[in-house]
Amino acid sequence: MITYKSRADVPTQEKWNLEDLYSDLNKWEQDLSQIEKMAADLKQFDGQIHDGKSLYQFLKLQEELSYKFNHVYAYSMLQVDQDTRETSSQSLLDRAKGLSVKVSSATSFFMPFLLSLDEETLKKYINEENGLKYFEDDLFESFRYKAHVLSKDQEEVLSQLGEALSAPSNTFGMINNADIKFGEVTGEDGEKVELTRGMYSKLMENEDREKRKEAYKAFYKPYLQLKNSIASTLSAAIKNNVTMAKIRKYPSALEKGLFGDNVPKEVYENLIQTTKEHIAPFHHYSKVRKEKLGVDELRQYDLYVPLSGVKQEISYDEAYETMIKALAPLGEDYVETLKQFRDSRYIDVRETPGKRSGAYNLGVYGVHPYILLNHRDDLNSLFTLAHECGHGVHSKLSSQHQPQITARYSIFVAEVASTVNEVLLINYLLKNEKDEEVRKHLLNHFIDQFRGTFFTQVMFAEFEKLTHEKAEEGSPLNVEVFNEIFEGLYREYYGDEMVFDEEVKYGWSRIPHFYRPFYVYKYATGFASAIHLATRILEGDQETLENYLEFLKSGSSDYPLELLKKTGVDLTTPLPIENSLRKFSELVEEYSLL
Repeated sequence: MITYKSRADVPTQEKWNLEDLYSDLNKWEQDLSQIEKMAADLKQFDGQIHDGKSLYQFLKLQEELSYKFNHVYAYSMLQVDQDTRETSSQSLLDRAKGLSVKVSSATSFFMPFLLSLDEETLKKYINEENGLKYFEDDLFESFRYKAHVLSKDQEEVLSQLGEALSAPSNTFGMINNADIKFGEVTGEDGEKVELTRGMYSKLMENEDREKRKEAYKAFYKPYLQLKNSIASTLSAAIKNNVTMAKIRKYPSALEKGLFGDNVPKEVYENLIQTTKEHIAPFHHYSKVRKEKLGVDELRQYDLYVPLSGVKQEISYDEAYETMIKALAPLGEDYVETLKQFRDSRYIDVRETPGKRSGAYNLGVYGVHPYILLNHRDDLNSLFTLAHECGHGVHSKLSSQHQPQITARYSIFVAEVASTVNEVLLINYLLKNEKDEEVRKHLLNHFIDQFRGTFFTQVMFAEFEKLTHEKAEEGSPLNVEVFNEIFEGLYREYYGDEMVFDEEVKYGWSRIPHFYRPFYVYKYATGFASAIHLATRILEGDQETLENYLEFLKSGSSDYPLELLKKTGVDLTTPLPIENSLRKFSELVEEYSLL
């Protein structure tokens, strides 16, 4: 694996080109100043919108501000992420965040104003001013919220409570990221060293079972010590959400969480129910894993160790070429777009000191996507590349084919494009691999990805549903209640092959996503949708391919469920979930025979 001691050592071709956003800092400063002025101008519209012309002037200026602000914010964020130690970059990001607060404050009057209008008045304004046709769908979409928006004074009070309402999430963030100190583990030289999150992930893949067990116990130790504090923050977060749902007159917290994407609660319930009805292959996988590992008992610290000793070194150039070949079924235009990503430096490839960890895609309307990687020349990095390029192409095509107002796609559909790429990649690798050990390694990789992105997220989604229902009933939420629900679900999903350590029931205490309620289910629906689509594309279904490419160009031009229906995926029925679970069953069956 290539390692770099400094960002300056990385070849220019493997670093993203931020000059596509701003050629120099002066231009960034100019936009920042201009946005401040535009925000002040927007504030002047408060109480002054009386006809179609003034409404159009406000919306047009707001969109122009949004365009500039997205560029200003993206530039400062990307600067920070390429070296988080750089104080000058942190200063840029702090200024961009401060500007965001000013913009929100300047425009906070508008939604209560809009929803104070009756529908006839809004239609009259649109007929008066031709330019409002561009904003028409968005304006009427806001009307969906009318029953859930309070008076101007009440909204003002709620906005002032924002910081207090986010306190449970912020408190957990401080506990989880700043205060928690993990127990000690035995280092390579036999000395005791303090465990870190990065070490934990690596140790969970260690072939030495005692090392895995030691790391597992050490990792959970502080969560058990702080169990009552964390239970209090999670309980408060759930109760806040339930209270806000009541204040805003939603039937339930779940329906409030689904409202933005216009998803009926039956989709959420169908995901959980269909998964549980077809859980047997997942139980079978626990048995297969236990047999392959050769252990008497399968425990939680046995779930992440690879079942094959194969370690493939795949250079970045080789990974890129492999990805291009694997994604050829998506057509020439798609492949050409991928080549442009590399040639025009949309991607920041290498891990360097101070660089943000992980990977992401950031679409910037009017410029292009920016992709952050920490490429390590291995199989995981190859899959991460294909995954993030899926998001990147989705961003690029939506920006090219949609106006700014509908270019950004919903998180609900985001994981579809990335996972379709991964399914096509695993199919290509398996088709072209003759070595049985490598095939085992690939199958194991995909099965474990299925577990993490699908089954685990469905289990988490059910935990959120059950805990919010408890709060809505007025039942207490504490350590014992969380433990009982979480352990019950874990046993249900993982089956009888698992032997449960005391720590398993405390799994809820370390999940940041629980502070952003009813979000994780989107990973599972996105994953299932992608399996469904990729399978059809690989079967040569030309209509599905054409519909899928149109979907990538659609941004948020329709509600997520409707966009997916146009590709042939109907999540209001069990079919896409059943198809993906059938695929999982086939993978486990094939793997068990190797």
